Amino acid sequence: MTDEERAALAAEITGPLSRRYSTATVLYHHALAERLGLGPTDLKCLDLLHERAPMTASELAAITGLTTGATTGVVARLERAELLCREPHPHDRRKQVLRPTSKAVREVQAVFASLPVDPGSLTEGFDAHQLTAIAEFLDRVTDYAYRRGALLRAQALGGRRAASAPTEEER
Repeated sequence: MTDEERAALAAEITGPLSRRYSTATVLYHHALAERLGLGPTDLKCLDLLHERAPMTASELAAITGLTTGATTGVVARLERAELLCREPHPHDRRKQVLRPTSKAVREVQAVFASLPVDPGSLTEGFDAHQLTAIAEFLDRVTDYAYRRGALLRAQALGGRRAASAPTEEER
């Protein structure tokens, strides 16, 4: 592969293919949330808790960019559905940590198990080196998306603060 071909392929992967994949993933997770009787935000918060628990509600809010009020609503809905439990914080008795329940894990696994396509078929035909490269790329793009999302939220907050700050003439 020439340098030009490699650059064109890299641009295709990080541009149109990534956007297409992202859109398909968002729509897939909306459908998954519907199937579980949840809203998409509730499902993604539950997913974050599954990945990173234990976590406080404040930590969940910081990662997602949700307000504390919105996070309280998500936690309350997931708790009512018995998909999340609160436990005392091990080091700060004023706080609670959040964890997905075993029911949450079972229900999500049941939905995936009910799908007719075997996700293992997606990796057929790739050798160990290729699978390692795919895993490394997905890990990098995930970290990139988290960092860029945090940057975008910070810029949006900064813009709102700047827009609401009084001008010299208003002071």
